[in-house]
Amino acid sequence: MKKYLFVIGDIHGEIELFLSLLQDFDKSEHQLVLIGDLLDRGRKSKECLLLGMKLVKEMEAIYLRGNHEQLFLDFLRDPENRYSNYLLNGGGETIECLLHQGALDEYSPTEMSLMIQTRYKELILFLETLPYYFEWEQYICVHAGVNLSLPSWKNTSKRDFLWIRNEFHTMSNKTGKVIIFGHTPTMYLYKEMDATKLWLSDDKIGLDGGGVYGGSIHGVILDKKRIIQDIEYFSEYKWEPQF
Repeated sequence: MKKYLFVIGDIHGEIELFLSLLQDFDKSEHQLVLIGDLLDRGRKSKECLLLGMKLVKEMEAIYLRGNHEQLFLDFLRDPENRYSNYLLNGGGETIECLLHQGALDEYSPTEMSLMIQTRYKELILFLETLPYYFEWEQYICVHAGVNLSLPSWKNTSKRDFLWIRNEFHTMSNKTGKVIIFGHTPTMYLYKEMDATKLWLSDDKIGLDGGGVYGGSIHGVILDKKRIIQDIEYFSEYKWEPQF
């Protein structure tokens, strides 16, 4: 087991910030965890996805499934029915990054899905294997959260691991562990639209600083007892729906 845990929050296609955070990554000492949502909304989703896969295969990283990884896979399986919802969630940027600018206007959802599946077979097979959570010492890493009303948090539904919000944020954490999560930008947790700092409450650590909305992306280094370092990079990009 590595000496430290290094958890990186929601990237959403911001490859420059992703690479900046990785400058502090030391494979010999850090167990790297990507909390999910490497894609959508941002401009470089393909590069972020491929880097995530490389980190798992070459650097022993853990890449957790986020709701946006799931939205992408759902679109590929059922393009005609899932297309509109995927665009609303920033999937258009991912599709055009994987294919080319203008692809949304040139092809049908089914055609785009087939082209992506043909060109990125290894990546898609990889994404289909992503785990829903990871435990390290006293920490639980998960994309959105867990169902704290259950006798065992491990019985949380797959949907809740990816999508849960308010009931997880407000319910008492009696797991005996610290839960590190992304998914919900800290501006909403603090109810302050310019808040990007870590959200720390009831043995929960929210680390989605809302980078893709003009906020920040966090990389948090922890030992077995506490946060050792919080690395925060601010984004110059703000996503606006275009499709």
